[in-house]
Amino acid sequence: MINHLLESTPSLTNFAIFFGLATAFLFVVLGFVTYAILAERKVMGFMQGRYGPNQVGGRWGLLQTVADVLKLLLKEDTIPKLADRPLFIIAPVIAFAPAFMVLATIPFTDKLQFADIGVGLLYYIAISGLTTIGIVAGSWASNNKYALLGGMRAAAQMISYEVPLVMSVLGVVLLTGSLNLNDIVRAQDDVWFIFLQPIAFIVFLIASVAELNRTPFDLPEAESELVAGFHVEYSGFRWAFFMLAEYVYFFAMAALTTVLFLGGWHPVAFLGFIPGAVWFAIKFSCIVFLLIWFRITFPRLRADQLMEFGWKVLLPVALANIFLTALIKVLWF
Repeated sequence: MINHLLESTPSLTNFAIFFGLATAFLFVVLGFVTYAILAERKVMGFMQGRYGPNQVGGRWGLLQTVADVLKLLLKEDTIPKLADRPLFIIAPVIAFAPAFMVLATIPFTDKLQFADIGVGLLYYIAISGLTTIGIVAGSWASNNKYALLGGMRAAAQMISYEVPLVMSVLGVVLLTGSLNLNDIVRAQDDVWFIFLQPIAFIVFLIASVAELNRTPFDLPEAESELVAGFHVEYSGFRWAFFMLAEYVYFFAMAALTTVLFLGGWHPVAFLGFIPGAVWFAIKFSCIVFLLIWFRITFPRLRADQLMEFGWKVLLPVALANIFLTALIKVLWF
């Protein structure tokens, strides 16, 4: 693993290696964000019976998102006159930084992981919650009523759906007896947890969509109600930071779902000759496609429906799953 490599090298060299690997990984994630947006547009176009991007970069529109990013970087960076300027400037960074930090604990293969933390799952959940602070800070600092309403919605939604999200993974923790993500993957050597914990998988998937602020849970950004919500006053590269945080979490949540429920890098039976990294990429891509499919298929919920569904449906189901998992473990294991 990467952390074992770093332990065997001098401190200065250690820092240089880690910085280089982290920078390389950042470019990998940025590449994913660029082409995840393109893939989303293409899939949306296919499912809605129309063309997706097909002009910039040939018939497939491969450079359309690159052109959009360049346009964002060249746009004027405006700050409202009555905004809280220091907080307005730093809020997008507060929102983005945790999104990249959580990726350090994801084991992409048995040899590719930046930090093998004993409580890696707890670290992921704790750090990801910090993004809410950046969103609320940015909305408040904008001095705009629509932004503030969007920020309040985001905080309420993330807190509400964080609870069933955490409850859903407790069934996995009960089966493995560990919060270490590597231990969770190794425990799925014989059977993936999606078969042992199907209820937890469904709850986790729904709650993760809500945590990502994606349709049908995109109330904090509802254009028809809040004219873009918490980032309405942002433009240029600062707005891009909020969008980058959303898609990096998209990457992280798909990777975490693969680790927790789809066996990580473990292959399907009789296909063990295919490298683990390829298996991880295939499972990861299936989750990404599923989340894109959700966005295209389901209509946006009302705010009251969103909150009621989280507290009155997902939370009781997640608690029932914990009780059922504990009962089965006592009786059969």
